Amino acid sequence: MCGIAGILGVTDPAQAERDVRAMIERIAHRGPNGIQVESGPGWCVAHARLSIIDLEGGWQPLHAAGSTVIGNGEIYNYLELAEEFGLRDKLSTGSDFEPLLHIYALEGEKAFERLRGMYAFCFIGCDGRTWLVRDGFGIKPLYYRQGDRADEVAFASEPRAFAASTVWPKMPNRELLALNYLVDDGYATHGLGSCRLAPGSVMEISPQSAHPGEGRDPGVFEGGRLGSGIEKKTWVPAFAGMSGEEALLSALDGVLEDSVKVHQRSDVPYGLFLSGGVDSATIATIMSRLNARPVTAYTCGFDAPEARDERGQAERVAKALNLDWRETTFSEADFWRIAPQVAWALDDPTADYAALPTYKLAEAAKGTLTVILTGEGGDELFGGYGRYRRAMRPTWLGGRPAEPQVDAAFLKDKGAGALARWRKGAEAPNGYSPLQRAQYADIVTWLPNDLLLKLDRMLMAHGLEGRTPFLDREVAAFAFNLPDRMKVRGKYGKYILRKWLERHCPAAEPWAKKKGFTVPVASWIAPRAGELGPRIAGVKAVAEVCDVDGVRAVFTDEKQAHNRWPLMFFALWSLIHLEGAEPPAALAALLGDD
Repeated sequence: MCGIAGILGVTDPAQAERDVRAMIERIAHRGPNGIQVESGPGWCVAHARLSIIDLEGGWQPLHAAGSTVIGNGEIYNYLELAEEFGLRDKLSTGSDFEPLLHIYALEGEKAFERLRGMYAFCFIGCDGRTWLVRDGFGIKPLYYRQGDRADEVAFASEPRAFAASTVWPKMPNRELLALNYLVDDGYATHGLGSCRLAPGSVMEISPQSAHPGEGRDPGVFEGGRLGSGIEKKTWVPAFAGMSGEEALLSALDGVLEDSVKVHQRSDVPYGLFLSGGVDSATIATIMSRLNARPVTAYTCGFDAPEARDERGQAERVAKALNLDWRETTFSEADFWRIAPQVAWALDDPTADYAALPTYKLAEAAKGTLTVILTGEGGDELFGGYGRYRRAMRPTWLGGRPAEPQVDAAFLKDKGAGALARWRKGAEAPNGYSPLQRAQYADIVTWLPNDLLLKLDRMLMAHGLEGRTPFLDREVAAFAFNLPDRMKVRGKYGKYILRKWLERHCPAAEPWAKKKGFTVPVASWIAPRAGELGPRIAGVKAVAEVCDVDGVRAVFTDEKQAHNRWPLMFFALWSLIHLEGAEPPAALAALLGDD
């Protein structure tokens, strides 16, 4: 929906406004419809708007019932909340955030628990309390850092808003090259100058207390205003279970339709990204049911003989559902053009090569669509990954934990410590089955810090909003608490989702063997590997964390070709974000074209 930024604990309003304006301008790509900056007692906030709902009246910050809110994302149940609390005559806009202001006046922070959506916001309450809040799955990003003074707190949708000189450490984080992303624990521990607000967190910003409230963690910044409490909320509400496959299939149909219906709430054009898989085909099937006109769908294929191209399967689904299907091709030329742009957009880094076609899809959809529905979360909630099936088997039958396989011999520390930090962040509550523990680990690590981060940055780089109907609290309550046999049965994951799709869109071939998703980056890098290796090894940040000879070996040994893209991405990322290079110049430096 937008980008937000602000400073809390302001004592010099004029300086704060200059600082906040500079912050929001650094993330202006998130809000192409305009910027608004506003100050109040002790605060200054800014909003770069991507207009989705109430195009004329939805500008932020919003004020009502004595409170102020500035937010990024969508609250999908805003109409239901307005009805439940009798707010229709009190609302002055059609914004999905305005009902929250009135509900907070009635019940304080409990109001945050009523929200169904994807959001990250700062809430300045009528009771004198100020909050930073992020949705339970971390679909929308939010970062914070201590200001120049101990009693100041700054926040923003992207860490680049805080300025390069204060965001990044002198020593780059090895975890990126060990896991391809940073887990929250590693991110905070290694001090990227800013911290992610953890998914599902409600953080109160208030004068530091010597005695924080019962059940709350002590302040993050000692002596400052930040962290009189961080309180994590559960991301999965309780679900009243039912038995029997038919009853569950019927309930699944209702849950999916309800989620897609509210995710389509928009005053601007919406569509979806369609792959050849079960998840996006499910979303497409429901969208086709709910819309009288053909739904616009985009699919990306690869111009490489060894790539797994999903366009054929996507086209069959599109024809069966009467979609307005549009295909785009990702070529080798696209790879070299887009790679540095992806590194720029991922200011919070992930080396997931799926960011490349996501960027190309967003580029293709821009100008036609503003809101994109996607299938992220389907595998995690319905048990789709092969590693989940392995985690359910005993060790004597080849079972093993569903955790990352660290392959980073080129790192000076060989990746030591990264897996331990991942395990710490992935530890599941007591009482979960082995399958649920594996799902939980992905939901709290890989999903927010890789998949959702990638989706947010690639789409927002083009002024588009991504929505994830599977990551709705009602869908999560249903799916995560299903019996294991309804998620994994025999050689199939996502059993109940496949069974549903078999009935409602057989053209999706839901029982076909999962092909997996690959981007042929290794084959595109291979012809230039000999020249790339030494130059990547010579990049300052790479040399600080990697064994130089080990890096060169990656680019000469075909058995290590899978590590070439992470190293190339990290080199591009560090040249752009640590050394200040423009994206084209960063690539030119690696290719020797400068």
